[in-house]
Amino acid sequence: MDTLIFLTILVVVFALAFDFINGFHDTANAIATSVSTRALKPRTAVYMAAVMNFIGALTFTGVAKTISKDIVDPFVLENGSLVILAALISAIAWNLITWYYGIPSSSSHALIGSIAGAAISAAGFGILNYSGFLKIMQALILSPFIALAGGFLMMSLFKVVMKNRNLFKQNKRIRYLQIGTAALQSFTHGTNDAQKAMGIITMALIAAELQTSDDIQLWVRIAAATAMGLGTSIGGYKIIKTVGGKIMKIRPVNGAAADLASAAIIFGATLIHLPVSTTHVISSSIMGVGSAQRVKGVKWGVAKKIVMTWIITLPISATIAAIVYQLLALIF
Repeated sequence: MDTLIFLTILVVVFALAFDFINGFHDTANAIATSVSTRALKPRTAVYMAAVMNFIGALTFTGVAKTISKDIVDPFVLENGSLVILAALISAIAWNLITWYYGIPSSSSHALIGSIAGAAISAAGFGILNYSGFLKIMQALILSPFIALAGGFLMMSLFKVVMKNRNLFKQNKRIRYLQIGTAALQSFTHGTNDAQKAMGIITMALIAAELQTSDDIQLWVRIAAATAMGLGTSIGGYKIIKTVGGKIMKIRPVNGAAADLASAAIIFGATLIHLPVSTTHVISSSIMGVGSAQRVKGVKWGVAKKIVMTWIITLPISATIAAIVYQLLALIF
């Protein structure tokens, strides 16, 4: 078998593995609040999220095109398949490490950092598409702050709407609302996160000269959506525990407000073709909701630990990818 074809097959397999791991790693964040408030049983929430992620993944392709061409240009990248394979190995390794320790790290940061690190290792800093890369980085950096404000405003709105009622006596009714918001949250997760694997596979097809445009082929969309859905069905209960309970004590009204705010932000990013970290957005929305209720109610020590993990993810994943690329270059 031709080496390039073999590497391309490996990339497809690893990209789908990344999507599968993303399913049980990041999707745990999408259903964390609904499980923590007992609006949904864990197994029910996981299966609902799997279906909604699958549907969301098939609906849009804009983020996939951004990933496929805005970090590096696959049409000019030499050893592109090897670069992409190194990036995937790095991102998967980091995701598994953080999942094992129950840390809600960002798959998006891990993947984007890994692509940049592997590409720089292969061809130097000049290979980066700086305008596109900076646009992606701006989205990743700004989205948590927007989510923090969004969560604060959404919870404040809930308090105004229900000002003549006891918020916490309405918990039973709000649990029904939260089932809907959790489904919406999972759908928007699919519209953004599943597309990253689609973009990676498309990059590999272009690098191997098996495709001449950045169009996302139907089989790529179906394969990525299926991998995301299957991964979601496995569930990520360690991360549900961290996001859903350790940041703050979450009641149904808090969960519904956080879900609505974060779903709106993720979907807005999808519409303008920008990848964001669902982990960052959801966790920040929860912090915003907690701040609107009572600033001291947010466990800022846990939040600080999560933020520090976000910060170190990109440089660590980039470094790992650079090393992995050099090792792979010795083999192939």
